[in-house]
Amino acid sequence: MDKLEEIFRLQDELNKRIGVDTGALDEKGKAEWVLNYTRALQQETAELIDSVPWKWWAKYQKFDEQNARVEVVDLFHFLVSLAQVLGMSAQDVYDAYAKKNKVNHNRQDSGYSAKNEDDSRHI
Repeated sequence: MDKLEEIFRLQDELNKRIGVDTGALDEKGKAEWVLNYTRALQQETAELIDSVPWKWWAKYQKFDEQNARVEVVDLFHFLVSLAQVLGMSAQDVYDAYAKKNKVNHNRQDSGYSAKNEDDSRHI
């Protein structure tokens, strides 16, 4: 089994154990869980930031790389859950990533001098 597919399977199993069946949500439930997972992502991002010595005035801080790695994995848990709420499989995420990556390279090739959201509408 593909590693990304395994991650999606494991996350679905964990979500169901917690009591959230992302595949069975109605529109209201989807909106609720998009917000829940987005807020969780924000919190995990804040925790990741706290792993880095960002307070330039404080000398006691150090970079906690191990905790930063844990926070990245926590972010991934919630990001996969969010994708699942939106009905995306591992293959869907891979396909969309590959398409968007190509768009980003094209933007860099063209100098990305103007914002053009239309170039991502096919994703």
